[in-house]
Amino acid sequence: MIRIILIVLCLSLPRTDYAQTLNEKATGYRGIWYFIGATKNEYAYKYSGGLGTYPANHYPFSVYAPAVDRTFFCYGGVTDSTSRELYHMVGYFDHKTGLVCRPTLLLKKGTDDAHDNPVIQLDGQGYVWVFSTSHGTERPSFIHRSRKPYDISAFESIPATRLDEKGQRIPFDNFSYLQTYYQKGRGFLNLMTHYDRNVLVYGANKPRRTIAFITSPDGVTWSAWHDLATIEEGHYQTSGYWKNKIGSAFNYHPNTKVGAGLDYRTNVYYVETDDFGKTWHSANGKSVQLPLAEISNPALVKDYKSMGLNAYISDVAYDSAGRPIILYITSKGPEPGPANGPFVWHVAHWTGSQWGIYDVVQSDHNYDMGSLYVEGNTWRIIGPAEAGPQPYGTGGNLVLLESRDQGKRWTKTKAITANTVRNQTYPRRPVDVHPGFYAFWADGNARQPSASFLYFCDQNGAVFQLPTDMKADLEKPIPVK
Repeated sequence: MIRIILIVLCLSLPRTDYAQTLNEKATGYRGIWYFIGATKNEYAYKYSGGLGTYPANHYPFSVYAPAVDRTFFCYGGVTDSTSRELYHMVGYFDHKTGLVCRPTLLLKKGTDDAHDNPVIQLDGQGYVWVFSTSHGTERPSFIHRSRKPYDISAFESIPATRLDEKGQRIPFDNFSYLQTYYQKGRGFLNLMTHYDRNVLVYGANKPRRTIAFITSPDGVTWSAWHDLATIEEGHYQTSGYWKNKIGSAFNYHPNTKVGAGLDYRTNVYYVETDDFGKTWHSANGKSVQLPLAEISNPALVKDYKSMGLNAYISDVAYDSAGRPIILYITSKGPEPGPANGPFVWHVAHWTGSQWGIYDVVQSDHNYDMGSLYVEGNTWRIIGPAEAGPQPYGTGGNLVLLESRDQGKRWTKTKAITANTVRNQTYPRRPVDVHPGFYAFWADGNARQPSASFLYFCDQNGAVFQLPTDMKADLEKPIPVK
């Protein structure tokens, strides 16, 4: 039996010259190529490719602002297609003119790790906020706010603080896997991961991913973080919102003698709050005691551990009554290739009395992330559900799937991409999505380093590439046939 014999809190690193705030204009739109886990076989990596809008545990990458009729977006980028040094970039698409601006090169992050990708949010006054995440405790995190509302020409660094466990104010300069929400009159509620290190009886010094939430009225002064779950080796969470409700769906990493609980993530759980984090409950409205620490608990949606299956959560959305819908993939294991298939997409829908779980489609990789849209009685998914030019690699070709019976049956209604030379990865749904900027993603070769371009599509599935070399401050996106 595994016993934790010591817990050591790794304190946030101080701000250093690790990263540089630049406030410059980039020459165009280029995404970062990234890999993790070399497999030493034909599939090359556990996952890899154009990951400028990765991972599913970061949200949002884009926000529509009705006041100015623009969709603002951020991504993990590079300054040229031969580089793999991560920059945080910000842009916007103007729906009135149909033009995209030259991207603002906000931050040089000091790494090539796409886990450090930024997320974006707007506050009630129209200021644009960028949260620059970190992957664990090796690098600091940063918060920036635009100097003017609805204006991305220049940002200022925010010296944010949070409460520690003793009630003292300390820098809030380390957070991972961030999802940020803004509610007028309340402020920010951010879901995040903090890393502690557990010394186990095996002698391994392993990171533990503890999921939590943290709140702030102004983005500057933050509460203490409050843990949501601490089951065994930790969790990944993905979230969504409906009106004032914010919900988190997460898996857990089982304790393993080989120290690979991360790779054998399993089960699906769900909790939600409708009072800005004061109380949390399961989908049936029953209060839960946080942090959740047992494998079997009231938040459990589906037990996949007993079935020997991994679970990868893609998205959370809500039906017209505010009931949660979770999109996720299951497989037999973490390594790429047909041996761990089938890679089955599911939706879990809270019907009001139980979780209805339905198969959607099968693809060819654990990280074939899709986004879920609910438009009245029509549910839609945009995702790489068809193999791309690098089969059994991250991503593929994007398709539009629809259901008109609350997720029970799904049909492919459109091929969004086809005949591509690189796999399409991580199509993301904007906050308050506008039909003219419906999904935002990148592409990249899933076998070897490559250029990565950035795209968006409209609600009808028409695809546009963001220009890589801009000669003017505003240009038309490039239609892709």
